[in-house]
Amino acid sequence: MSTPTRRRRTRTKEAAGPDARGTELELEVGPIAHGGHCVARHDGRVIFVRHALPGERVVARVTEGAEGAKFWRADAIRVLVADPARVEPACPVAGPGLCGGCDFQHATPARQRGLKASVIAEQFRRLADLDVTVEVQEVPGDADGLHWRTRTQFAVDAQGRTGLRGHRSHDVVPVSDCPISTPEVTASGVLGTRFGNVETVEVAAGSDGSAPLVVVTPEPGKHAHLPKLPDASVAVRTAEGLHRVSGRTWVGERITVREQDFAFRVGGAGFWQVHPAAPAVLGEAVLAALEPRPGEHALDLYSGVGLFTALLARAVGDDGTVLAVEGEERAVRDARKSLHEHRQVELWAGSVEESLVDDELTGRRTDVVVLDPPRAGAGRVAVAGIAALKPRAIAYVACDPAALARDTKFFAEQGYVLDGLQAFDLFPQTHHVECVARFVPTH
Repeated sequence: MSTPTRRRRTRTKEAAGPDARGTELELEVGPIAHGGHCVARHDGRVIFVRHALPGERVVARVTEGAEGAKFWRADAIRVLVADPARVEPACPVAGPGLCGGCDFQHATPARQRGLKASVIAEQFRRLADLDVTVEVQEVPGDADGLHWRTRTQFAVDAQGRTGLRGHRSHDVVPVSDCPISTPEVTASGVLGTRFGNVETVEVAAGSDGSAPLVVVTPEPGKHAHLPKLPDASVAVRTAEGLHRVSGRTWVGERITVREQDFAFRVGGAGFWQVHPAAPAVLGEAVLAALEPRPGEHALDLYSGVGLFTALLARAVGDDGTVLAVEGEERAVRDARKSLHEHRQVELWAGSVEESLVDDELTGRRTDVVVLDPPRAGAGRVAVAGIAALKPRAIAYVACDPAALARDTKFFAEQGYVLDGLQAFDLFPQTHHVECVARFVPTH
């Protein structure tokens, strides 16, 4: 008897109906949604609208969707009734069909923070079954939401021009300036110049006053042709690693937290918080959430180059310990250089999930835990592993409120409840927001 073959159901363009792109609709704009757009409805269909604000009446042009689809995406191309907090964008390419980097340049910074607070609350209601009230705090280090981004990745178009990609697009919008980037980034020389055989150009400006670092990624199998960049260090990233062209292949970062100075080395435009105030602001929030004591044993998960590791090491002192776990070996190498004086620190390079079930870790005493996972969050397995260590307090640093809310529910399942939540506007003009949550055991 032969086994029947299951026919795969495929969604064809014909089944979805005619392409609706370019259709213009007059819409009453509804609430903000996670992702930088608002929700509107037209003839029973949900429309996700960018470049609009809740309560506005706009004419929107459909950018994605077909007649049979449940929802469409659209850009507000004309505002009929404006929100009082609407402003003219500071960047000439922050508009429909142009750069996709900024979501909220058409709103005042205060209005942006209010929108982000609404998104956080909605995600916690939907994913964690919790009602939370949180204020998104303004932080120092930017100019009304501009000139804060110390790390920017630019794409390169077919003509060799640097720019930024459109929203949900591979198209490159050439730019001669980026108003949310710091002057050090824009003065690196990469804007307005031409590159050959290059996919991306990353610029990182450290806080130690040295020249910014430009990291170039060539097109696969090709040799990059670089312009002269006398005001920057330059390196080329290939599959084999980072190759120095001029200057150094890392940037230096310095911060002060609780009147103590810390210095870090970040190699190859590796991960570091992009807002200049972020490391100190988040560091203070983590210390306030954990209240680490001398002699305690701390665990830093997704530890990067060791920002929170260093703060915890100072707090627990020589009689305490800090174990830091990071999956990227390059970051661990940088952490070793930055933390070599802290004898109470141990660095592991490897998977967080695997480390949490390692006998060497599970057999230790763990008093406090900080985790700063990538945008996808920690997930059920990591949350269960953390809870099994029975720390007295957990500080969770999150760049995605949906992932944080989901993991909050996972922590509740493991006997840990949300005991505090702070939010910081570390990505002005965009829909992104940084949160620090404190979890404690229920008993």
